Amino acid sequence: MLNFNQIKTIPIKQRKNKVKLNDLVKPENSKILIDSQEFDELIKKIIGAHKNKKQIILMMGAHVIKTGMSLLIIDLMKRGVIRHIAMNGAGPIHDFELALIGETSEYVEQTIENGTFGMVEETGRMLNEAIKEGAQNSYGMGYAIGKKINDLNPKNKDYSILYNAYKLNIPVTVHVAIGTDIIHQHPSCDGAAIGKTSYHDFRVFAESVSKLENGVILNIGCAVILPEVFLKALTIARNLGCKVDHITAANLDMIDHYRPRENVVTRPTSLGGKGFMIIEKHEKTIPTLHRRISESLDKIY
Repeated sequence: MLNFNQIKTIPIKQRKNKVKLNDLVKPENSKILIDSQEFDELIKKIIGAHKNKKQIILMMGAHVIKTGMSLLIIDLMKRGVIRHIAMNGAGPIHDFELALIGETSEYVEQTIENGTFGMVEETGRMLNEAIKEGAQNSYGMGYAIGKKINDLNPKNKDYSILYNAYKLNIPVTVHVAIGTDIIHQHPSCDGAAIGKTSYHDFRVFAESVSKLENGVILNIGCAVILPEVFLKALTIARNLGCKVDHITAANLDMIDHYRPRENVVTRPTSLGGKGFMIIEKHEKTIPTLHRRISESLDKIY
């Protein structure tokens, strides 16, 4: 086998990035960019669940962060709307880099050609360190990375979803496939630690899903991993006798993918509830979601 210990890394300052802090949309600047009856109904479901203190879960792909939507997600967490966030393995990487250096998202088309794609020293070393510490202390991956950001205290930490979740005591679970993320390329990667912490998060996620009766689950920008994880977690909850029949399930993405449509919107709502498919860019759906929810909450409180 190849000797991963011989992999050469590069300093993070050497890498050029596409996304910077100035690209993030601030909560006060969110706008209603979609006008549809379907979106109106979804907002009513979310507000109803929030008023009745029901579970609201956000599953999100890393592209949500790369399109500058982190501060809107954080604001909805602070306002008590989002009560659990599930990410794939790429989400914490971009979130961590924004906290650490205020930039993220390299030019893959360039770095793949010379073997430096994903080979940043600091990101791989620090996140793998966080994951190993999490495994040693029986933490989930999301909690371990949020704690690491808190402990490192980087100047841009307030832009981090994981840091804010850690401070707010909101669970963030990270659901990883080995080999999909750049930190798996780093010589410090520990597959056993990844497995232990991500499996811990799967159990935390299943607990949250078990409380979804009359609640809402949103899938924004994840086409494969999170829809599959959700279907399994829902099966566990029902297998253990938890009543999770009436669910509002929505998929918001740029493309209509098979797994989100079937495993989030259609199959889980077969016993009751309502499914929504809203196909549009994140730059439109998330600001609209944030603004509509914010305006509704302002009228209530």
